[in-house]
Amino acid sequence: MKVIAVIGSGTMGNGIAQVAAQAGWSVALCDANPEALQKALGTIKKSLERLAEKGKLAEAPPTIWDRIRTTAAIETAVGNADLVVEAVPESIDLKRRIFEAIDGAAPAHAVLASNTSSLSIASIAEAVSRRDRVVGMHFFNPVPVMALLEVVRAKETSEETVAFAVATGLAMGKEPIVVRDMPGFATSRLGVLLGLEAMRMLEQGVANASDIDKAMTLGYRHPMGPLQLTDLVGLDVRLAIAEHLHRELASEAFRPPEILRRMVAEGKLGKKSGRGFYTWEGDKAS
Repeated sequence: MKVIAVIGSGTMGNGIAQVAAQAGWSVALCDANPEALQKALGTIKKSLERLAEKGKLAEAPPTIWDRIRTTAAIETAVGNADLVVEAVPESIDLKRRIFEAIDGAAPAHAVLASNTSSLSIASIAEAVSRRDRVVGMHFFNPVPVMALLEVVRAKETSEETVAFAVATGLAMGKEPIVVRDMPGFATSRLGVLLGLEAMRMLEQGVANASDIDKAMTLGYRHPMGPLQLTDLVGLDVRLAIAEHLHRELASEAFRPPEILRRMVAEGKLGKKSGRGFYTWEGDKAS
């Protein structure tokens, strides 16, 4: 593989673009919003500089940086891509429109992957003709740091495509797991459930947010508590996933708590808005 196209330059998209460039591939980062692309490039540059300062890069940041190009046109981004990774918001209609456009412009051999954390890969693949070459590649935030890659196999996904996604993840320095195309896959189903229960505990006054999180970081050795993780992911994103899982699994365990709905309505979305279960100043939560 030589060329990866990443559609969507938000938190996940720019992280995927960065690790792909670090792995030595040419990257086409695509977003319809020019300001989002410029912000993404700034994020990538700062991330590479931090990694270089810590001695965690095999190459100088400018060498990696030069492998990334940007474009607002999907057709330009995917025209010679071997792999296309979609990383747009969690809307099935939006993802289908993106995949339809990709399918019409990408080479016949290209693998088409979605970074969705919960939506059905088979449902997304309905928009394309090459359903055997559609796979889930669910990265985790922050992508340059988190080791896990969840590879999601739909019913029509070929073994060759799954093997390609796994090999790509390994080349990026990730630890891939392979799961079936079920609502929430493995990670979102478990992670969202823990986060929702933590919110219910906060609602009920069991403990404050910091102590609930410490219960998991100190008691169960989780690297981050469920409420701080929700802030990092985005409360709006968690709400959308919870609503989807509640609907698809018909389980009350996934019904979004009132506190989550209220905070999203108030614009308290977590780190990206500066307020969530914690107050954020840059990368620091208090």
